[in-house]
Amino acid sequence: MPVVTPKNETVKSLSGLHLYHSGISNCSMRVRLALEEKRLPWESHHLDIIKKEHLTPEYFGVHPKGLVPSLVHNGVVIIESDDIIDYIDREFPEHPLRPTGEGELNLMYEWLHRATRIHVKAVKTHIYEKRIAGKMAQDAAEEERYKELQGDAELLEFHHKSSTGSFSQQELAKAKATLDECFDDLEQALSDAPWVAGESYSLADIAWIPLHFTLEALAGYSFSDRPNVRQWAQRVQERPSFKQGVLEWWPG
Repeated sequence: MPVVTPKNETVKSLSGLHLYHSGISNCSMRVRLALEEKRLPWESHHLDIIKKEHLTPEYFGVHPKGLVPSLVHNGVVIIESDDIIDYIDREFPEHPLRPTGEGELNLMYEWLHRATRIHVKAVKTHIYEKRIAGKMAQDAAEEERYKELQGDAELLEFHHKSSTGSFSQQELAKAKATLDECFDDLEQALSDAPWVAGESYSLADIAWIPLHFTLEALAGYSFSDRPNVRQWAQRVQERPSFKQGVLEWWPG
């Protein structure tokens, strides 16, 4: 679990659950879904990433990479959405979001970590190229300020390419191929069970439904030839947590 020591001292005095998040962020959606499934009270600290509200020294003092989400629980800062939702489920065991059987539990973690592995190189690359890049382009001064704040080489490279539209055709094709492979595998998994990791709704579903939603809504990614994925998405979207954790925060 990536607990970090914040440089922004103000968060250490926060009591209860506080979430730094963005409505459009699929990683933020995961945490909101988990909180709503658990029926937990939480304090919102919303950052509009299109307006670059997360690119400040104050927020980098909470999350060392300036990413959303960050969860603060009684002054302790937890980052990375897969670890945050796992933390929430362990810390608040009522309304569990994990299978009880060892096989399905292992499968849940496989899908959970797979969603994280493809985030920058596939999901973000595809969405930014199709929809967001022009809205978040950095001028020379903004790019310099970002370099001063950001110490992660992968993110520096990604945002430079997304700002300048300089992803290679090979990179874009690889991102699309990775998504196709993942959702083909998900289609197969859902042919045998109603939920991603088996017979129960779990953190695996919470990890993947935001990818389905944002890829379709922002990038026009088609699921027309994956009926099992479409039916699964409909089942998830009928849950109250989807309305509360995704739609109520979705811009426009």
